[in-house]
Amino acid sequence: MNLTIDIGNTRSKLAIFNSGNIVDNIVLNEINPKSIKEFTSNHPNIQNIIISSVKEMNRELIHFLKSESNNVIDLSSRTEIPIKNLYETKETLGKDRLAAVVGANNIFPDTNVLVIDMGTAITFDFIDNKSQYIGGTISPGLDMRFKSLNQHTNKLPLLEKKDSTSLIGKNTDNAIISGVQNGITFETDSYINHFNSTYENLKTILTGGDAIFFDKKLKNTIFVNLNINLIGLNTILEYNIRK
Repeated sequence: MNLTIDIGNTRSKLAIFNSGNIVDNIVLNEINPKSIKEFTSNHPNIQNIIISSVKEMNRELIHFLKSESNNVIDLSSRTEIPIKNLYETKETLGKDRLAAVVGANNIFPDTNVLVIDMGTAITFDFIDNKSQYIGGTISPGLDMRFKSLNQHTNKLPLLEKKDSTSLIGKNTDNAIISGVQNGITFETDSYINHFNSTYENLKTILTGGDAIFFDKKLKNTIFVNLNINLIGLNTILEYNIRK
């Protein structure tokens, strides 16, 4: 049994895998040895652990994990992976982005896949049908766009997402909500259309905290998978176990 830990900018996701399948998972606002211990208490047979963090790694946490297992992988640019990474600055590549494309490649092998992560930032990452990670893009996420308008102007209010909004706002609040939300929707559909016209049989996976919110707003056919990073981490872990 494997434990995968994905520490993001705002939340952490943990999952326990058995024979490649998720048997338990949890989302934590704060991660520490106690919260991990509570989560794994019903699964005493964990043998292997992999951890990925977009933030500075907590050495106390690593020390605790190594006391729990003899096989702990702290994902880095030096970790061996089951795909070819063509990113030019591998040491600056977000671990979450790397895990996501590995997960996508696991679910759709020998397939062109575009992974869209709608989290704190919105990332578009592409892996081709030869298992080659080509690269991607990074732009501000939904909350970041709302905060930016408020923080960098004198009068615009700080707003939050709204389930429905008109294309043209007839007051300032609606204009902001329409601009932010429709802007992301049009941006995303445009990216998908471009990749669909460039690469054959493209699959698109949507993940991240705002994935469900935008799922029905997009015109293109997509697959929503909120555990793609965890699947990728487990794939990397299994790959290193076999080696």
